Amino acid sequence: MRNVLLTFILMFSLLLSACSLDEDVASLYRQEQPLQADILIPESFSENQQETIEVLLTQNGTNVTEPDFVHFEIWKQDGDVHYPMVEAELVGEGAYSITKSFEEDGLYFVKVHASSKGSIIIPQKQFIVGELSASDLEFLQKGAKVEQKVEDHHH
Repeated sequence: MRNVLLTFILMFSLLLSACSLDEDVASLYRQEQPLQADILIPESFSENQQETIEVLLTQNGTNVTEPDFVHFEIWKQDGDVHYPMVEAELVGEGAYSITKSFEEDGLYFVKVHASSKGSIIIPQKQFIVGELSASDLEFLQKGAKVEQKVEDHHH
């Protein structure tokens, strides 16, 4: 009986040793090159003035000159204004922009939807046009989270 048990343990050990991990296994999988965005917003916005919002896209340390898509979405914090998503224009090596006129003062958000080589990002940034309302100030003081509307956007 003891020989059978010893033989079983020896066979089981041989089986387990054959299942060792390959140290280079990570290289067999696709290595993602994350897309990065730097949203550039003017220091101040004026009501009814054309303003340019820009994003600089980089991936793997180089400017992205041929992304799958770059769209901007802008809305006002209180929900009064929600501009439709628009495609950005290429303005230079990896730089994309939109020009917009804002008719109302308040706290706004811009969200950039961008994709390149399988990497998709959706960063957002807040900015102020003119003066803030009491509700905008309260929103900022509370550190409230931005409500995200779930909408089906096709790119």
